[in-house]
Amino acid sequence: MLLALAAATIPVATVQVAFDRKGEVQVRASGLANVETGRPVTADDPVRIASISKLVTAIGVMRLVEQGVLDLDADVSEQLGWRVRNPAYPDKPITLRLLLSHRSSLTDAGGYLLTRDDRLQDKLAEPKVWDGQHPPGSFFRYTNLNFPVIAAVMERATGERFDRLMQRLVLQPLALDACFNWATCSPAAKSRAVVLYDQGKAVRDDPGFVAGCPVTPARNGSCDLATWRAGTNGSHFSPQGGLRISMRGLAKIGRLLLGDGAVDGVRLLSPASMTLLTTPEWTFNGSNGVQNEEAEGGVHPGGFNCRYGLAVSFTATPLPACRDDPVGDGRPRIGHAGEAYGLRSGLWVDRAGGTGIAYFATNVPVEPGAHSALTRTEELLAR
Repeated sequence: MLLALAAATIPVATVQVAFDRKGEVQVRASGLANVETGRPVTADDPVRIASISKLVTAIGVMRLVEQGVLDLDADVSEQLGWRVRNPAYPDKPITLRLLLSHRSSLTDAGGYLLTRDDRLQDKLAEPKVWDGQHPPGSFFRYTNLNFPVIAAVMERATGERFDRLMQRLVLQPLALDACFNWATCSPAAKSRAVVLYDQGKAVRDDPGFVAGCPVTPARNGSCDLATWRAGTNGSHFSPQGGLRISMRGLAKIGRLLLGDGAVDGVRLLSPASMTLLTTPEWTFNGSNGVQNEEAEGGVHPGGFNCRYGLAVSFTATPLPACRDDPVGDGRPRIGHAGEAYGLRSGLWVDRAGGTGIAYFATNVPVEPGAHSALTRTEELLAR
């Protein structure tokens, strides 16, 4: 009966937090975080935010760049200790800049989910994961596999496990009780996890899932993280989509973008790094990329991505083929969208106007939007 109720009450949960540079200006929450227990959702409940995780990962990368640990334009082969090349273009190095901006020529055609005992080196040796028609740097194709490579580079550069590294670089300095793949979240945060529903069925982050293995198990079912080795896998903690964070926490990330790298007295990034993050690396010209709706679970045509930077989307692009304005007011914003397991999410910041919004909804129907390539639900929540 409860699941039938969930299917009928679409979405199951929605949360919006509007903010400006000083703090939150409006909070709305409705529905259930857990249908089975009847627990109402709140703005403090962590949810698997899907591909907005990429933007947060990029903030971690930029901190390491500022420290001189990483170089956006260095060949990642040098850091990883093994050669990373598109076999069709062996003389073209792959860099963090290309990976972050989805211009690396990697694709998701061969999948991007690795088991605990898989090696990233073996995955990238598969010809089908590469675009053989476009050299690195010449073409935009939204690709989740870019981010396990980025995480592996971060691990090799620091010797730290990606989820713990992100705690040190981003989450702890901002006092966020958030985590990648539940491994480093507090017991209190885990107890408030938002269950993800799709077509009325629980599909991710129910209590059993949260208490289980925090990574994709090995082929034999093992979940022994003691075998972790820096840079070997990179996908363990889902840098492309596995961040669990509340909307209050995500709003703080948005205020960091509004604050030119600082929020609530904490300077996380320099203005120079913020300039890099807030400048497009790619703009659609009609033939230099695939225009995709942001989608972690697959790619859908629609014209959403028309400008993209270092894991940052830019909205309201004034080009005829672009449907990238979820708010619908023509004002340019930066941020990212997320989609996975029936969830839709967004973080959109109007830096000129000094405002922003963070939101998510679970059990979202695939209903076309009125003025963008995102769903009607997302358009309503983005306002």
